[in-house]
Amino acid sequence: MAAYCQVTQTGPQFGHNVSHAQNKTKRRFDPNIQKKTYFVPSLGRKVTLNLSARGIKVIDARGIDSVIAELSARGEKF
Repeated sequence: MAAYCQVTQTGPQFGHNVSHAQNKTKRRFDPNIQKKTYFVPSLGRKVTLNLSARGIKVIDARGIDSVIAELSARGEKF
């Protein structure tokens, strides 16, 4: 599963591990991705999404119907 949120479109970010001696090595910051299943009344079925923690909060605030409408408008598979 790729580290990608379907709602917020958040992917991995890149940076450095920095030691006490200021040696820098590459590292990757992955978002907190979780697989969640929601029942969508407008579709009449369950939908499974890969979401970050912030994406879950967006669905809680705006509602699953409006988020699914936005996802389908931009052509996202769910």
